[in-house]
Amino acid sequence: MTQDNLMIIIAFALYLGLMMYIGVYYYRKSNSIGDYILGGRQLGPWITALSAEASDMSGWMLMGVPGLAYTTGISGVWIAVGLTLGTWANWKFVSRRLRNHTEVASDSLTLPDYLKNRFHDQSHSVAVISALFILIFFLIYTSSGFVAGGKLFNTIFGLDYTVSLFITAGIVVFYTFLGGFLAVSWTDCIQGALMFFAILAVPITAAMFMGGPIETFQLIQHEFPQGLSLFGDPSDWFTWIIGLISSLGWGLGYFGQPHILVRFMAISVYMLPDKLVGTDAETVFLIMTERLFTPFVAGLIWSAVLAAIMSTASAQLLVTASAISNDFYANIIHPKASDKELVLVSRIVVLLVALIAIYMAMDPDSYILTMVAYAWAGFGAAFGPAILFSLFWKRMTRHGCIAGIVVGGLTVLIWKQFEFLGLYEIVPGFLFSSIAIYVVSIMGKLPPRPVLKDYREAEKMHVL
Repeated sequence: MTQDNLMIIIAFALYLGLMMYIGVYYYRKSNSIGDYILGGRQLGPWITALSAEASDMSGWMLMGVPGLAYTTGISGVWIAVGLTLGTWANWKFVSRRLRNHTEVASDSLTLPDYLKNRFHDQSHSVAVISALFILIFFLIYTSSGFVAGGKLFNTIFGLDYTVSLFITAGIVVFYTFLGGFLAVSWTDCIQGALMFFAILAVPITAAMFMGGPIETFQLIQHEFPQGLSLFGDPSDWFTWIIGLISSLGWGLGYFGQPHILVRFMAISVYMLPDKLVGTDAETVFLIMTERLFTPFVAGLIWSAVLAAIMSTASAQLLVTASAISNDFYANIIHPKASDKELVLVSRIVVLLVALIAIYMAMDPDSYILTMVAYAWAGFGAAFGPAILFSLFWKRMTRHGCIAGIVVGGLTVLIWKQFEFLGLYEIVPGFLFSSIAIYVVSIMGKLPPRPVLKDYREAEKMHVL
C-alpha cells in the first residue's frame, strides 16, 4: 500500500467511523415510531436546515451535474433556472399555506397523512396510493445514489463496481437502520458541511491552477467556445425548444435547490486533453480532485461526495420506511400496532428497499443524473398538482386527488419508456395530473361540509 493510498484511507476511515458511531449512539434513543421517524421533534433549526439541504443534494450534485457541465457546457444552466423558479414559487406561494393546512388537517406530519386528513379519507385509499408511489420513485432515487457510490469507490480505489455498491449501501443502511431520524439528521448536518467545502474547493482551485478567473474564462472562450453558449446548438430549433422546456420543467418538481453549473465550467477546460465520454463523464469531479489536492485533502473531498450520496439515500430510505409502516401497515394491515412493532417494520422496510435498490443499481453504465431525473419527475407529477390544488382550490375532492396522483405517476412511468418527442416526462405528467384532478373533482359531488370547513379555517390562518 502506498503512502498516498494510506492517507486517503485514513480520511475515509475518520469520516465513515463518525457516521457509524452516530448510528450506534442514537440506536437506544429510538424507542417509539415518533423517535425513529421524527426524532421526537428534538432537532433545532440549524440541524434541521443543514439536514434538509444535505438530504436534497445527492450524488447527482457532485457527480451527475459536473458531468453534465463537462459534456454540454453552460447550456445546462437552464435546469438550474427551472429549479430556481420552482424554489422561489414554492417559498412564495406554497410554504405558508402548506403549514396552515397541515396544522388544520390533524397536524399532519407526512405527505400521505396530510392528503388523507385533508379530505377526511376514512378508507385510507389516498394514504395507501401515495405510499405506493413514494416506494416506486424512491427506489429509483435511492438506486441512483448507490450507483454514484459504486462509481466513487471504483474510480478512487479501483474496486470492483459491485463490491463498491455493497460498501456504499452497507454504510447507509447501518446508521439508518439503527439510529433512524436523529442519526440521519446529525449525519446529514456533518455531510452538508463537507459538501459545501467540496463544491467550493474543487472549481476554485481549478481556476486558480489555470491562472485565475479571468484566465480561466479566456481559456474557455478559446478551447471550449461551444460551452459558453446558453442555447447549445440552435440549428435544430425543434430539438432545442423541447430541450429548453424539459430543462425548465425541473422546476415543476421543485423540492430541491438550484445548483449553478457555471462553477463547474473550469472543469471542461482543465480536463480537455483527457476527454471523458459516456458515463465516465460523471467521474470528472473525482478525477480532478485527485490531480489538484494532496492525498489526505483529496480523501476529505471524496468523503464529501460520499456524504452527498449517503445523506440523500439515508433520508430516502427513512421516508420510504415511514410511508410503508405508518401510512400502509398501520392503516391497512395492523391498525393497533404498537410503537415497538412499527419501529421493527420500519427497520425491515429499510433493509428490503435497500436490497431492491442495490439490484436496480447493478448496471455500472447507468447515468446518475438520468435516474435522478426519472424519480424527480415521478414525485413532481404525482404529488405536485395534488398539493397545489389542495391548497388553492376548495372544490377539489378525494377522488380528484387520487386521480391526480395515479395519472401523474403513471404518465411518468409510461412516458419514460417511450420518450415521446424527447420531452422530459415531468411536463406531460404534471399537465395530465392537473387535468385529471380538475375533471374528476368537477364531475363529482361537492366535498363534504367538514372538508370545506377545514379549508376555510386554514385560509383564515393564511389571511391573518
